Amino acid sequence: MAEGWTWDETLFAGTAVHYGRGRPPYAPALVPRLAELLAPDGTGRLLDVGCGPGTLTLPLSHLFAEVVGVDPDPGMIAEAARRAACGEAAGRARWVRLRAEDLPAGLGTFGVAVFAQSFHWMDRDLVAATVHRMLEPGGALVHVSDLKGERRGVEGLPYPAVPHPAVVELVKEYLGPVRRAGRGVLPRGTPSGEAAVLARAGFLGPERHVVPGGQALERDVDDVVAWVLSMSSSAPGLFGEHLGAFEADLRELLRSRSPEGRFSARVPGNEVFVWRTPGPAAPSR
Repeated sequence: MAEGWTWDETLFAGTAVHYGRGRPPYAPALVPRLAELLAPDGTGRLLDVGCGPGTLTLPLSHLFAEVVGVDPDPGMIAEAARRAACGEAAGRARWVRLRAEDLPAGLGTFGVAVFAQSFHWMDRDLVAATVHRMLEPGGALVHVSDLKGERRGVEGLPYPAVPHPAVVELVKEYLGPVRRAGRGVLPRGTPSGEAAVLARAGFLGPERHVVPGGQALERDVDDVVAWVLSMSSSAPGLFGEHLGAFEADLRELLRSRSPEGRFSARVPGNEVFVWRTPGPAAPSR
């Protein structure tokens, strides 16, 4: 958790419905690569901590007998349950509205725990130590993030790039120059240094794996608006009565950069760190 910042329940207020459309997908090879690294036999249990609307939980669900997603945002849990009910995970997925700091919450033990771009929002030392105790001998903690430093230019693609700098400036016009996060601000951004935290908790490793992205994406104005409104730093709840005006200005900005209303982008690559608990792997309960 960032120094000087306190989590509150408004952090992702109103973002859940925008995730599916707005957030770029994980690299297509991510789930097959995780299946290769974790070698699940279909009988274990997966814990997704900070699961959001089930973005990674659901694609991984076919590899486990049960998947449990925990998230403190009610909108995220509702959206995850809605998406699960429409697919093959309906009988295997369980969704719990819960802060990671309140684990283990009687959820039992797991063979795998996943943190997909969520760990930085938590009291990391507390959560890491708790999850270590929840994992079985030889279990795995998987930390997934976008690949840092990756260049994703759109040269050769048919449409202009999303004007990210201009979008950021528009958000600042409405919400101020310092990054918003719920009722607080993040002047220095979110923390890094996950490796030291997980080592302190007793995890072994890590094994680092890169899953390349780069596949071409086509995005329309609605996609980009959903992307902006899916971010904690520009969550709908932060704009209050000015949300409509912000969205109108955002659409005008996007149309000014692409009169066709189309943008080109590329799928981000992913960086995966796999940490293990001591001991041989055991069947999950």
